[in-house]
Amino acid sequence: MIKGLGTALITPFDANGNVDYEALARLLDTQLTGSVDYIVVLGTTGEAVTMTEKEREDVRTFIRKYVNGRLPLVLGVGGNCTAAVCESLRTMDLSGFEAILSVCPYYNKPNQEGLYQHFCKIAEASPVPVILYNVPGRTGVNLLPETVIRIWKAHPDKIIGIKEASGNIDQIKHLIDLKLSIVHCQLSIISGDDGIACEVMEAGGAGLISVASNAFPEDFRHIVHDKDRALQAKYEEMVRLLFAEGNPVGIKAVLAQKGIIQNYLRLPLVPASEELQRKLKIEN
Repeated sequence: MIKGLGTALITPFDANGNVDYEALARLLDTQLTGSVDYIVVLGTTGEAVTMTEKEREDVRTFIRKYVNGRLPLVLGVGGNCTAAVCESLRTMDLSGFEAILSVCPYYNKPNQEGLYQHFCKIAEASPVPVILYNVPGRTGVNLLPETVIRIWKAHPDKIIGIKEASGNIDQIKHLIDLKLSIVHCQLSIISGDDGIACEVMEAGGAGLISVASNAFPEDFRHIVHDKDRALQAKYEEMVRLLFAEGNPVGIKAVLAQKGIIQNYLRLPLVPASEELQRKLKIEN
């Protein structure tokens, strides 16, 4: 299930700061018709950390009912308090979600042993499979390949993949080599960076969890399924601009230009500058 193109879905807001469900429905329609393989809900791109638990619950319920089994859904469930994450997993309704995506703990900067124990506790608490999420640029810690394999060996039936967003292609290739050295290892190693999806897949990775596919699902499906380096290169500057002022600042500006959402974020994030919006200008 966790192969191909997954979209790290944004959460649309209106001028009053509320979740814009009409815009969310429009966005989901573009993903359903754009033939993405699965959707990741309430991850970092979804600004989940700025939402209340009630809002997150309502968004989960809305998306689950709207998609209605037409695409697999993955839910972001992470944090820097292991006990709190585990308690959430034991109590929340995860029906309709195939797996969770759980980010490395941020701010408190655990070492590799702490990361190992954290994810083992999450694996034990989660009623659904777990995808690890390594994004050192946001968390301040780097989940090393050897630790990933150690976690998988401790819970091979629960840990099904990792979204690798370190941006370090050598580290990702090393992880893939470690995986391939283990007989019957089914761990999916997924690029978390739009700009290196082809390189990761050519090395043996299992696809891409993409920010850009919020706005360009068809093209990024071709990049992933055809390993289309030329099309990936065409989007190189666009991808750079999408992250120039933080995520999801850029992608929300593009989606607003396309008329799918309104361009609102929650503080401390603010909309793209006028200069960046000019650079991101696209043809609808």
